[in-house]
Amino acid sequence: MSSLFTKGPFDPDFGAKSLHSQLGAQRKHKIWAVGGGKGGVGKSLITANLSICLALMGHKVVAIDLDLGGANLHTCLGVPVPDKTLSDYLSKKVKNLSDLQTPTLINNLSIISGAQDDVGIANLKQMHKAKILSRLGELEADFIILDLGAGTTFNTLDFFIAADQGILTTLPEPTSIENTYRFIRSVYHRKLKMVEDLLELGPVIDQAMNVKISQQSTPADLITRVIEINPNMGHRLKAELNRLKPKLVINQVRTQADIDIGFSMKIICRKYFGIDLDYVGYLDYDATVWQSVKRRRPLLMEFPNSSLVANFDKIVHRLLELS
Repeated sequence: MSSLFTKGPFDPDFGAKSLHSQLGAQRKHKIWAVGGGKGGVGKSLITANLSICLALMGHKVVAIDLDLGGANLHTCLGVPVPDKTLSDYLSKKVKNLSDLQTPTLINNLSIISGAQDDVGIANLKQMHKAKILSRLGELEADFIILDLGAGTTFNTLDFFIAADQGILTTLPEPTSIENTYRFIRSVYHRKLKMVEDLLELGPVIDQAMNVKISQQSTPADLITRVIEINPNMGHRLKAELNRLKPKLVINQVRTQADIDIGFSMKIICRKYFGIDLDYVGYLDYDATVWQSVKRRRPLLMEFPNSSLVANFDKIVHRLLELS
């Protein structure tokens, strides 16, 4: 049996019902989460500049650094290390999440910084994760942009799944692309387990997984087998998984071949997982990126003539179209 169908460990305190109830269906703001399979692919850069673009368009934006234990979003936004961080909120030193908001150089844009002083916070307890999710609604914002940590921890996957838009960033190189596929696979299985618990599909999925299959079988084949066993439950499962529509940004492209990687990844995700991966754009390789970080100034403000300005403009408009 393919390892892709092997059920990994699951956080027992966290289920699909609690996920949806924490965020609520009637919230006024949109939540975008920026993630990736590994560190160093530009998540904070993208979070910062998507936030700036939205703010410059007149939207009220709060950028939240959830790269707990390695927070650096404030540097990309040209803000000193904030005095109050998520550590203070989770330890109850600060009562309201909104009390953590720190203004930036850009009108309409504030930041909530991740932990700077407690490495242990990187492993959030369920109650802390639920607290953050449930309190996002108290923030006065049109958009909340989450800068997620690298890797596939349950915390990262759950925030990514909970968002209205889950945005993946990758580099046009084999290791980064492989890690992105690994992230998508982890999101898929995390969501599958949530839906399995919500719809009480365990016995049906177990039956489908026990059918003799080839090594070439895919996660999409599993859904097909569930539908064959129980059409009603199978189609409900498929409908829930179809809500997974991650967005993709390729960072540091140098050639047309680099740009085309996004289209190839879109095709593979549809064929292999049966999910739609929206390729929303790419960012040109540009040395101004590290120069802006070195100067601790927002990229789009420090280098307004950079080609990345046009790149980000296209990406933001595409994301707004898909919202």
